[in-house]
Amino acid sequence: MIKSVCGYCGVGCGIEFDTSKLIGDISYPTNEGLLCAKGASELHTIETSSRLLRPQIKQDGKFNTIDWDTSIKYISSKIKKSEPERVVFYLSGQLLTEDYYIANKLAKGFINTNNVDTNSRTCMASAVVAHKKAFGVDYVPVRMRDIKKANLLILVGSNAAEAHVVFFNKIKKELKRGLKLVVIDPRVTPTTKAAHLHLQINVGSDIDFFNLVCQRLITDEKIDSNYIEKYTNNFETYKNKLSREAKTKMLKRTGLSKEQFEEFITMFYENENIISAWTMGLNQSVQGVDKNLSLINMHLITGKINKEGNGPFSLTGQPNAMGGREVGGLATTLAVHLDFEAESIKKVEEFWKTSGIKNKRGLTSCEIVDEALKGNVEVLIISHTDPIYHLPNRAKVEKAFRNIPLIVEINAYENSETSEFSHIRLPASPWGEKDGTQTNMDRTITKQKKVTRTSIDCKPDWEVFKLIAWELGFKKSFDYSTVEDIFNEFKEMTKISKKRHLDMHNMKGETFIWGEKLFKDNKFLTQNEKANLHFVKNENLSEKTSKEFPFILLTGRTRDQWHSGTKTALLDNLKKFKALEYVEIHPNDAKNLEIEDGDMVDVTSVRGEITLEAKITPDVKEKTVFIPVSVRKINYLTLDLVDKESFEPDYNHSAVRVKSITRL
Repeated sequence: MIKSVCGYCGVGCGIEFDTSKLIGDISYPTNEGLLCAKGASELHTIETSSRLLRPQIKQDGKFNTIDWDTSIKYISSKIKKSEPERVVFYLSGQLLTEDYYIANKLAKGFINTNNVDTNSRTCMASAVVAHKKAFGVDYVPVRMRDIKKANLLILVGSNAAEAHVVFFNKIKKELKRGLKLVVIDPRVTPTTKAAHLHLQINVGSDIDFFNLVCQRLITDEKIDSNYIEKYTNNFETYKNKLSREAKTKMLKRTGLSKEQFEEFITMFYENENIISAWTMGLNQSVQGVDKNLSLINMHLITGKINKEGNGPFSLTGQPNAMGGREVGGLATTLAVHLDFEAESIKKVEEFWKTSGIKNKRGLTSCEIVDEALKGNVEVLIISHTDPIYHLPNRAKVEKAFRNIPLIVEINAYENSETSEFSHIRLPASPWGEKDGTQTNMDRTITKQKKVTRTSIDCKPDWEVFKLIAWELGFKKSFDYSTVEDIFNEFKEMTKISKKRHLDMHNMKGETFIWGEKLFKDNKFLTQNEKANLHFVKNENLSEKTSKEFPFILLTGRTRDQWHSGTKTALLDNLKKFKALEYVEIHPNDAKNLEIEDGDMVDVTSVRGEITLEAKITPDVKEKTVFIPVSVRKINYLTLDLVDKESFEPDYNHSAVRVKSITRL
């Protein structure tokens, strides 16, 4: 029996392989034997018809098979001929920690380009920045087990029933125990249907809502003055600025009634232990950081943090998005949660035995596109992700990618949207064919183990990066034989993290939970060890609707498909669940537009147009539409406006129009 961990969402379920099928690991605390349909089917994705099995190079518009040696020599020669600032690595939360570590070390430490970003930029960057601003470090002070001690769980912009299926099953178990559930979401979802209270707020009004809550907490003297005085900064300034915000105006912007707000406040006051959890509904916004901070403020002023059953809980989307943050996979961090200031650069250079690390951040995902349009990107190496599909304003992304002389795609599958823009494709080992570690949203590091042999001409991503490093002349610094060699080096490197808060150097065995003692005494990693309160307000910076584009587009996951369905859409047992491509429209809007259920409609923004089947449902509010991210062409509609601090795109606020084409 081989024990491993699932490679889909951030829950990170323990699994067992018994030679013919996958089952949940009963002894693993995250899932206690539970698996969702995606996880249970993951074994079958290894052998799909979409596998990329040989290195390929594009010649005369067609891909031809070449050998590994030729591929690596060609890529390395292009890197050598390019200025470091014109070389870009774009990584993925699908990578294992060892893959991430090697890529980051190679790029930042030896090629001397800080242009190493990850698709986690598009989902977790706002939470990362908010954690750092509030706590002094990117740290999630809640674990999944804490819901067993919570009295009230507030889910905000999170459809956990479909995005984090096993975690939500654990929530449902706690509901039977007496846990109260509030869901704040503009849509009706399987998650909201399980809630004691669903607050169907207007899109973009999250800051108004949490500012209203905090105003009320202060007015009703329901704050923890002792905690505030001992463990937080800036309360008086925060309180004074917050008091000037007009209650009536904020409530109106949320779209909630006084009665709904009072029902929420009553539930908040009646329950001692409170956890707030969120995902893309807060993060993917032009004010994503501010939305995170407005929620974190609520926990800091009530002292409902750093004790069992309490705290703000950022739910990670991908299986190893947190691991990528730990090793430095974001362009805005260096390594082991260190930034690009002189002292940190010195520590990292000494550890890696290198020099020349730049003292400024690299290009983030949307900036890569902007610089490519200017001709400033010569080599782009993409690993286990699909930026043509997932980056906003796709028409712009396509134009930018056509302007890059060399795009290398390292992937296990050949049916990505990016593949036609690539010049070289390298076959990587997928889940099940490689060993390594990943960190789930619970801060739990688990070893992922091979359950089958590696396909003959495929390599794990870390080995691909190692071969490039060797060809570039860095063999001594990248002389690894196994993933254990890499992880052991990373464990040693965590000793230079801030006050050694990344304590992986203590890891023994198959699993490890880092940072268990961090913040236990309410000492944060800020300069004076107190958490920072930040006053934020709704600046209404997102794209506005108009007469021409009267609808707001919402996006999100569906239960049984993973992103674009590169793997899951090919499996018979998952095809039968939900369709991949559709748009949800409110019945009143559909009536006004003379659209019936099942009609084909054009959905158009100022940036592009796509055609989808209409689903008429009251689950969306009037003047909003919902399209799942399994629609591969969805980002022809979305805009590339980003948060000014996290650089995360504003995916859920694009203005669109809808028109029936069935009845033309």
